[in-house]
Parts: sequence; C-alpha cells; structure tokens
Amino acid sequence: MIKRLGTALAVLWAAATASYVALLLAPGDTIDILVGDGPDTPEIRTKIITEWGLDRPEFVQYLSYLWRLLHGDLGRSYQLQRGVGEILATQIGPTVQLTLAAAGTGVALAGIIAIVTAGRGRWLRGVTSAAELVSVSVPPFLIGIVLLSVFSFTLGWFPVSGAQGPRALVLPALALGLPVAGVLGQVLRGGLERALEQPFAVTARARGLTERALVARHALRHALIPALTLAGWFTGTLLGGAVITEVLFGRPGLGQVAMQAVTGRDMPVVMAVVLLSAVAYVTISTLLDLAYRVIDPRIRG
Repeated sequence: MIKRLGTALAVLWAAATASYVALLLAPGDTIDILVGDGPDTPEIRTKIITEWGLDRPEFVQYLSYLWRLLHGDLGRSYQLQRGVGEILATQIGPTVQLTLAAAGTGVALAGIIAIVTAGRGRWLRGVTSAAELVSVSVPPFLIGIVLLSVFSFTLGWFPVSGAQGPRALVLPALALGLPVAGVLGQVLRGGLERALEQPFAVTARARGLTERALVARHALRHALIPALTLAGWFTGTLLGGAVITEVLFGRPGLGQVAMQAVTGRDMPVVMAVVLLSAVAYVTISTLLDLAYRVIDPRIRG
C-alpha cells in the first residue's frame, strides 16, 4: 500500500506538471487573455503582471503553483475572475451523476449479456459479438446523435436537452454506457466460459449444482478479475466522453466548463479539470487494488 501511495502521488505530480507545461506552451499571451475586451493600457498591464506574479521566473511560478495545489488552491479563472475550486464545485454534481449512471448502465448491460450468452449457441454469441463490436466502434457522440434523433426528435419520449428529472439522464447515460457494455460484455463472457471449464466447475456439477447457481456463486467471481482490470480504462472513457456528451445534450457539468475554458483559453480551469481527472483515476485504481484482494483470496496470499 505504501508503494501504491507513492505511485499515486507520482501520477498526480506528473499530471500537475504536464498541465503547467501546457499552460506555458499554449498559444497567445496570458496578459492579453486577462485583459480581454476591457481597456488596454500600460498601467493595466503592469497591474495584471504584478497581481498574477507573471514577472517572476517560470520555475518560481511552477513551484508556487505546486505549493498552492498542496494547500488546495486551484487558482483563479482568467475569464470569470472566480476561484477555480468554486467553479468546479458548482458543476461537478451533474458530471458525477452522469458518470455513475453511465457506469451503472454499462456494467448492468455487460453482466446481463455475459450471463445470458456464456456457453450458449454459436448464433447467439455471434449476434451478441456483432452488437458489442458496433457499440465499441461507434464514438459516444454519434450514439448520442442517433438516440436523440430517434427517441427525442421522432418519438418524443425523452427531453432534447437539460438535466431536469431522471428522464433527461437516460439518453446521455446510454450514449456513454453502451461502449463500456460492449467491452466489458466480451471480457466477462470470456471469463465466464473459461471459469465454467475449470475443475471446480466440473466438481460442482457432479454435486448437483445447477448451471445458474454455478455461474452466480463461483464462475462470476472468477470472471470479475479481468473485468476489474478494465475499470481504469472505462473510467478514462467516461470522463473523456462526458465532455462531449454534456455539450451534445446541453447538460450542465464539467464538460461544459472544460469546453468553454478550452475555447476561451482559460488555462487555470483546464489544468484543474486535468488534475481532477487524474485524482479520479488514481482513486479508482487504488480501490481496485483493494477489490482484487476481496474478490480473489489467492492475491492476499
């Protein structure tokens, strides 16, 4: 666990450093961004340079940036002139809601597909594999456009945009969750089929255990190990896809904030979103390490 904690801190430091380097390499002048459409005079520029510490060497600014991060200070937005932490705090709720709904949708669909099709006929597995391949190959934003066209514009079952009520969450969660279900379904089905061929499965059948009970009590637990390995992958997929999905469905959240920050060159906000994504990834990876030991006692040994 100490080694894992050290690795997590190294990943966070690398993310913070990479985002700071991106700030230095970003096109345009920081002072021009801060001046914006307001009056531009030498006095105003001098005041901005002094206020933001832009007259200090870049390495000193980098150390100051890391020191502020250690104290939970994410800086101030160039455009909104508000604390970045305050901006993210007001927008993180809808993004977490969408991410959890998409993850739950993907995991539930993958589990159902894997349990129903594992060890069944070739035609059923072929149709399911083709559907999984399509869901993985098509980007989430295109899935979202199709869902909007069919279920919102044509049938009118779900709202086109916004985040009012559970109905507004259904289509965005499906758009993000279907690619996850496609990959996890394949991995879970493969793990189940391998587990059902193990000696413990033969012994369980010889003792009269039904196939459904064998899958639920024993085989599924063995199949979860490779599926958990992919959790880090679909965490990145959900976080990255949430940006485009929130914009597509007109939902509030970090996606809208990140898109506006990128187009407006509001680099403190962009850097904070990158760091927040890194924190989420590191946290989930650490929890997965603990989950491995709970699911498979052999790892504890």
